[in-house]
Amino acid sequence: MTSDNQALFERYRQYILLEQGLSANTREAYERDVERFVGWCEETGQEVLATDLPMLHRYTEALYGTDAAASSIARMLCGVRSFFRFLQLDGVIVQDPSELLESPRLPRHLPTVLTVEEIDRIKGAIDLEKPEGQRDHCIIEVLYSCGLRVSEVCSLRLSDLFLSEGFIRVIGKGNKQRIVPISPPAIEEIGWWMDVRREINVVAEDEDILFVSLTRRKRLTRMAIFHNIRVYAERAEIGKEVSPHTFRHSFATHLLEGGASLRAIQAMLGHEKISTTEIYTHLDRRFLREQVLTYFPRNRHL
Repeated sequence: MTSDNQALFERYRQYILLEQGLSANTREAYERDVERFVGWCEETGQEVLATDLPMLHRYTEALYGTDAAASSIARMLCGVRSFFRFLQLDGVIVQDPSELLESPRLPRHLPTVLTVEEIDRIKGAIDLEKPEGQRDHCIIEVLYSCGLRVSEVCSLRLSDLFLSEGFIRVIGKGNKQRIVPISPPAIEEIGWWMDVRREINVVAEDEDILFVSLTRRKRLTRMAIFHNIRVYAERAEIGKEVSPHTFRHSFATHLLEGGASLRAIQAMLGHEKISTTEIYTHLDRRFLREQVLTYFPRNRHL
């Protein structure tokens, strides 16, 4: 990266760190997006500050040439848009060339949802005789009964638990806080896990973190939780792609099936826009259709 481009990039990094309130994961992704774009500009002999819409179209075509999926390309362009918005706000450029840049059209995929019976099977595949089994049993219950993201589970603190009141405080995307109800089974599971956790000499920096590694004595990583859940799902012979996010989808879908309002689900999931939550109305319609096909007398011969 040339010195001029490096200087712009460092100013942008300071901007998203200090002024945007983005999560660490989003900041890192945006930085990669901008580094990739600036690298392409330098390789093709084009000035970053001379970028216009046709040039961004050529860059998008170059991304397609890497065989990246449309969803990946749409994500890569997010940081580029953020970068040019910053340059305009900072007075470096007059007009944002990415304003009219369209993202690739993405097919709408309905997320995988587990039944309550499948969730119980996954939990039943965990060996509770092992200390880490008690922890993972608790993690799955919290993921499902509170509808949390895996990053939110990893960062959940003891000081975020208000179990006697039946609530937990969750730090979501962009460091936004929300209060989420927690079910009696999840509260009970946390109590059992705490009996194990007290025996772990957790490192000082993570003393307040709820879920920790027994060997590293530090907070669990997202990848560790992802791996463990995959192992338990395979052991339970669940014929679906299961990840930590699957429990969040299942939480929202089961709430909607039970009669909860979309606004209530939006608040519990921490979605900024109701349009993000509306995916679950599609899931609910699919569920209703399956119910009709299964139980309506006229359909039983099908």
